[in-house]
Amino acid sequence: MSKSTAISIEEGFGKVKCFENRTPETAEGDMQDAFVKLADFDRSAIYLTHYVGFSEWERHPAGDELVQVVEGETTLVLLMDGVENRNILRQGEFLVVPQGVWHRFESPKGLKVLTITPPPTEHSVEMPE
Repeated sequence: MSKSTAISIEEGFGKVKCFENRTPETAEGDMQDAFVKLADFDRSAIYLTHYVGFSEWERHPAGDELVQVVEGETTLVLLMDGVENRNILRQGEFLVVPQGVWHRFESPKGLKVLTITPPPTEHSVEMPE
């Protein structure tokens, strides 16, 4: 068994820069400084992200994703049976996005978020069918 050490979320956010004006068309490379991988977890990874704006649609075909708001708020939109289900998440709240469900973030006031994300991630600028 390997040695475990505590990981500081606060220190993790000290390693990222807030990306202003995110849009669904924002290239993944442009957001590089707004993300940090904190650790591997099971078959997933734990990430921190800090941005203001709106994400593209994404889904994770290999497993559920945990999304926890650390600071700010977001509307996490889940596309289920062709219907957009809007979930407002504020600081300290989390939601588990079921495996394979398309989802996107609306965060016009800014968001610091922790996710436990299973690879791979599929992306779509347009609303998936």
